[in-house]
Amino acid sequence: MWEFWLGVAPVPVLLVLGYSVGSWRERRHLAQLAAREQEMAGQVACTNLRHITAPQEVRQATLVMGQAVIASDYFKTFAAHLRNIVGGEVKAFETLMERARREAILRMLEEARALGACEVWNMRLGTSSITGTQQKNPAVSVEVFAFGTAVVRG
Repeated sequence: MWEFWLGVAPVPVLLVLGYSVGSWRERRHLAQLAAREQEMAGQVACTNLRHITAPQEVRQATLVMGQAVIASDYFKTFAAHLRNIVGGEVKAFETLMERARREAILRMLEEARALGACEVWNMRLGTSSITGTQQKNPAVSVEVFAFGTAVVRG
């Protein structure tokens, strides 16, 4: 009987641990993102428009990039696999994508600010998913790549 419980007990323990630690880290990262976005507000304007207004005033234009890879915790991966059985929207991964997108954009804007730019034009996002190849441990991560043209006016 003990052998049965020793074989079954690790699964709920890992789920609770994955949920607890993953939720804590996610909340902490979202709070850090909000603080960095507040600090960045008003410093570098960002748009997805292709054509720069008043191009004659542009002193320098440089490609800037930001990249973020965010991994899913064990609980979200487990919940997503359950959702795959019945189909539908995988809400467990929504915050994963949101965090990666916000982090990549912030990194791009921070690079633009370091160059002395006041604007980023033609901002684009690229995404990819990274899944584990092992059947027993199908880790899930997402990558978001943000890029645009940083403009220094003179």
